Amino acid sequence: MPGPSAPAGFVTIGPGIYIGLAPTASAAPLQPNASAPNVILIFGWMGALTRHLENYSRKYAELYPHATQIIVKCAPSFFWTSTRAQLSRLLPVVEALEALECIPSINTTTQESTRVRPRVLVHSFSNGGGLQLTSLGHLLSSKYPSIPRSETLVSALILDSSPSIGNFRTIGMAFSIAIRNPGVRYIVLVLIYIAHAFRLSLQMVFGVETMGARYLKALLNPHLLPWMNSQTPRLYVFSKKDQLVPWQGVQQHAETAKKSGLNVRYEVYEESAHVAHMRLDPKRYWASIQDLWQIACRESQMKAIEDA
Repeated sequence: MPGPSAPAGFVTIGPGIYIGLAPTASAAPLQPNASAPNVILIFGWMGALTRHLENYSRKYAELYPHATQIIVKCAPSFFWTSTRAQLSRLLPVVEALEALECIPSINTTTQESTRVRPRVLVHSFSNGGGLQLTSLGHLLSSKYPSIPRSETLVSALILDSSPSIGNFRTIGMAFSIAIRNPGVRYIVLVLIYIAHAFRLSLQMVFGVETMGARYLKALLNPHLLPWMNSQTPRLYVFSKKDQLVPWQGVQQHAETAKKSGLNVRYEVYEESAHVAHMRLDPKRYWASIQDLWQIACRESQMKAIEDA
């Protein structure tokens, strides 16, 4: 049975992973903006359909028409597959990043490389997107343990409706929305509740770190992805009306990140639902993202002047 179709203008490079290449210079009506992102990574929330994520990819194509976009969807099964399977699923993303010269290919020598410094905008939605983001970071750090950590690369990170670990009720709600088959939903929820209770027991009795705790810690890594550092601007976008991901946890994570020296901003909504801030107030939403990217460019330019 064929999988879901790729979004318009994209091609499938892996299960639930799509790439939309930037237009060539001859096909593009305008010259590329040297300060705009040239790669945009979008990590969808658990259960997000293609049409949901197209609302974001279309706007990004309008704002940054010369950027290549990579969309990574999140199936509920990602949460209960093995770590090895999770990382294996993301290999097409790594290969795409290599081809785009965001990271060095194994077969690329210093003399052969004409690598353009990456300008990468990363947009992650909910804990599903965040888990895939941290998994990609783990995969890249394992494959490229000795990548030089430059302090002048332009990058920015948006964390929409995450990160925050809820309770049995919110976890159940999230999977109930993502899994549409009632029979499968019931079985999955029972297994998830059992697994969640077991992990909590291990944490309380033996001090074993839960997957949620590891995930929250991973997002505090200044080198979450190879081109990121402590000065990479990150924007937390969340709402006090979010019923799936507690906003207090998101705010606490943002404050912890700020205290640890990361470059943090946040945009707090009062009325929007989970991953629905753009739908409630698109003008404000996209303005905050454009402002974040302008900050990333400006701070990178200032750093380059200081180092000159």
